[in-house]
Amino acid sequence: MDKYLIVGLGNVGDEYVQTRHNTGFMVLDAFAKASNICFEDKRYGFVAETSLKGRKVFLLKPSTYMNLSGNAVRYWLNKESIDQSRLLVVCDDVALPLGAFRLKASGSNGGHNGLGHIQQLIGQQYARLRMGIGNDFPRGMQIDWVLGRYDDEEMTILQPSINTAVEIIKSFVLAGIDITMNQYNKLGKK
Repeated sequence: MDKYLIVGLGNVGDEYVQTRHNTGFMVLDAFAKASNICFEDKRYGFVAETSLKGRKVFLLKPSTYMNLSGNAVRYWLNKESIDQSRLLVVCDDVALPLGAFRLKASGSNGGHNGLGHIQQLIGQQYARLRMGIGNDFPRGMQIDWVLGRYDDEEMTILQPSINTAVEIIKSFVLAGIDITMNQYNKLGKK
């Protein structure tokens, strides 16, 4: 059976719930809810399992904190013998406006600490879905911005993109990265 690992980046703990840096967690929570599955506390993270048309899908929310996300990703790829081409990492991105998103087959970490640590451990050859959180912060205040919580108005803008991200994950598993990029990236421009 083909196996896929879908990773949402974020930080564990109540103080990080609904923060911009936890957008990856929010996407995976939405996917789990739509699939009627629950996360279990396992090694290096919270894991939920489901299948889509005969393909096994593991959802992973690393419990390592953002800057050590690669430890969880590498562990679960190895543990479940999942090919890196079947890895999709969902993360926040300050370079994209709120509600925008961009799916890429590979690439640099773009200054994102979570992606940076994954790259150190497994390289750049994995798909990533970057969810725009905007960059409406004064110079030098990026940490406060990414660790700040979404307000209701921002969630109204973000929620449709979270819903689309759930569909992107399904398409990635069922149709592959290239078809999914062609189908969805034009929708993600804001």
